[in-house]
Amino acid sequence: MKNRFSFLSRHECLLLHRNMDCTTIKLDYRKTGFFNTLVTDYLSGVDALESFYGFRPDPEGLRAAVAQRQQHPVDRVALVRYLEQQYHNVKVHEATEQAIKSLLKENTFVITTAHQPNLFTGPMYVIYKILHTIRVAETCNRELPDAHFVPVYFMGSEDADMEELAHYHLKGIKHQWNTNQKGAFGRFIVDETLLQLLDSMAGELEIEPYGKELLQLLRSCFEKGRTIAQATFELIHALFASYGLLVLIPDAPALKQQMINVFREELLQQTAEPIVRTTAKLLEPRYKVQAAARTINLFYMHDGLRERIEKNEQGYQIVNTKLQFTEAEMLQELEMYPERFSPNVILRGLFQEMILPGVAFIGGGGELSYWLELKNLFRHFNVPFPVLLLRNSFLLIDRQHKERLDRLNLKPEDLFHPVTVLMEQYARLHTSVKLELQEEIQHLEQTYTLILERATAVDSTLRQHVSALQKQALDALQQLEKKMLRSEKRKHDTYYRQMQQLKTDLFPGEGLQERNENFASFYAKWGPAFLTRLYEASGATEQRFTVLMEH
Repeated sequence: MKNRFSFLSRHECLLLHRNMDCTTIKLDYRKTGFFNTLVTDYLSGVDALESFYGFRPDPEGLRAAVAQRQQHPVDRVALVRYLEQQYHNVKVHEATEQAIKSLLKENTFVITTAHQPNLFTGPMYVIYKILHTIRVAETCNRELPDAHFVPVYFMGSEDADMEELAHYHLKGIKHQWNTNQKGAFGRFIVDETLLQLLDSMAGELEIEPYGKELLQLLRSCFEKGRTIAQATFELIHALFASYGLLVLIPDAPALKQQMINVFREELLQQTAEPIVRTTAKLLEPRYKVQAAARTINLFYMHDGLRERIEKNEQGYQIVNTKLQFTEAEMLQELEMYPERFSPNVILRGLFQEMILPGVAFIGGGGELSYWLELKNLFRHFNVPFPVLLLRNSFLLIDRQHKERLDRLNLKPEDLFHPVTVLMEQYARLHTSVKLELQEEIQHLEQTYTLILERATAVDSTLRQHVSALQKQALDALQQLEKKMLRSEKRKHDTYYRQMQQLKTDLFPGEGLQERNENFASFYAKWGPAFLTRLYEASGATEQRFTVLMEH
């Protein structure tokens, strides 16, 4: 890979970082309003969740996880041999070579994140995941000197969700790859249609300081005829090799071979479903369950096909196909072609931790929610359950939007409130008339209390009539208060429209920016300094939402 930013040193990136001067603001996840109760309770250490994980996401928990993992070795020789093969045809950074070799040592462990190979990395949170993983590994290397830690990106290349994977957003516009290819997305082949997306990207990026270099990098990775998994591997490697990150594509016979016993048990005994269902029932009274186990939690994957395996009277049926196997034929298929068996979300984490000497897993809110269902499944197969950390989240506010924020007299944390709430606050602060009628409502309630006493002294049956009159009067005052506020808001229509546009820009589709926008527009503007600045702002185990605001 010849792009000049592929293997910049940390020092070089820090020098470039001077061009990206930002203020860092940390917020409590709960106060953002974008994270479910299960996640925020987990971060808070609520007692009700204690039995669903092994160790807390803090330095003490990581230290305990290392001690646990030392009692459960993995096949390090097979892992290193496969990684060397996977990296054979790319320019390997010195940090990558050292990381691979270190995995042969019994005191080397991995910090892992996982994600599908979304087109051109997809939404920005994929980048945040990776940087958080690198940060945790570096922190562990500093604070736990008796062990060594390597960050690993475990690529979920077997996912087949085209709706989620085959598009990206650039400056608010969705770009879709229209292809007739089927099966595991990582096995899709880069074609002319995909290359046309890169051509269309040029118009947006080339005007930026680092746009041409980024396009060169993307084109060097996404060459016609390559698989999406290989192209994504080379892109992630180019961006993060100097950080010592290893990328693992687990769609390989050498790695699936280690899962044969688990897959066989799942086929014959359907082990996972009752274990996970029992755990889910314990969570359900307080939390929404993220993922439900199927009777068989495996897909059959071959020749553009990835479909569920179901058991029937004849043996096994591949859903949506005419493929049928007897029990003996299915077990023979497993022994001869383990790569044709693909774990679903319930077994994927188990696969990951069986082939890697992992001590921590970094994932989003949805991932942590379903991982909290899996502890007893890990225990059944005698696999250590890793420490779970919520991936870092960011809101990036560039200089243009920062200036608009200042003109509106808002703070970054205000942006997490609904526009209606912000407008109400603004209207109340910028009027000479008192908009609240609370005193009048209290006086009305006191007046009706006196009326009720007098009326019932005359006739006790009048109580209901007086109560109805009181309710009508109170409703009328409350409606008047709302109308006064609406009228005051209309006086500030320009402010409202500007605020609404700011929210739309920074929270596309009323969701977090990181779940929509691709990294390319930011990288094209700042280059490698963008990744360096994000890395510097990334916490390890602090678990706080981060706002980065450009000066």
